Amino acid sequence: MDDADRMNMIHRRMRQGEAPGLETALNGGAVVCDPSGVLFAPDERLLVVSDLHLEKGAAFARRGMFLPPYDTDATLLLLEAALDRYQPHVVVALGDSFHDRYGAGLMPGAARDRMRAAMAGRDWIWIEGNHDPDPPEGLGGICAAEVSIGHWHFRHEPTAGARPGEVAGHLHPSARVSGNGRSVRGPCFASDGSRMVMPSFGVTTGGLNVLHPAFAGLFQMESARAYVIGAARIYPIPFGALSRG
Repeated sequence: MDDADRMNMIHRRMRQGEAPGLETALNGGAVVCDPSGVLFAPDERLLVVSDLHLEKGAAFARRGMFLPPYDTDATLLLLEAALDRYQPHVVVALGDSFHDRYGAGLMPGAARDRMRAAMAGRDWIWIEGNHDPDPPEGLGGICAAEVSIGHWHFRHEPTAGARPGEVAGHLHPSARVSGNGRSVRGPCFASDGSRMVMPSFGVTTGGLNVLHPAFAGLFQMESARAYVIGAARIYPIPFGALSRG
């Protein structure tokens, strides 16, 4: 992906964030799947975001690998837009908010100031991820392995077996839709109405097809849907209508 492709991707993400969200029920509570990639619960004024992977470029650089250093600024720009849209009272960041355990402490001052401004006046909960198991240095907020709010239980990695009300991240769900000789793949919210796996939010994160074995057993297949993030809206598509790959 060259610089032009990256800018186009960021602009596309910004446009998606202006599209209408899709209202649905999750374990008996009302939620909105937003095309920006966040989940919003209006009754609780709660916004959920997963897998920001801030400072990924810097983490790769520390290991002698090159990634363009735009990822933190671009991801924060998208996050700020989502916060402006919904004005939540509570934010739950579902783990892997930073790409490694050093990211928060080494975050540049300007980005740190933006993160603190985004957190100001809100209850901000950092869920521990496998990439960032420690509290983010110098940013405040509440840190926890898991937390329950309203109808839901939030953690980073999905638990095996049936877990009504669980909202997790980690797997970066995506879905492929094929038809008329064409195939389109995009990030998605994966849910059967009882539990949900959130899409990754960071701009340099990849995706894993929801038909991959890693998702096996998480959902009731007859009611499982991929809420696929499209250019203009979210498309709820049954797992049975999706393609592998």
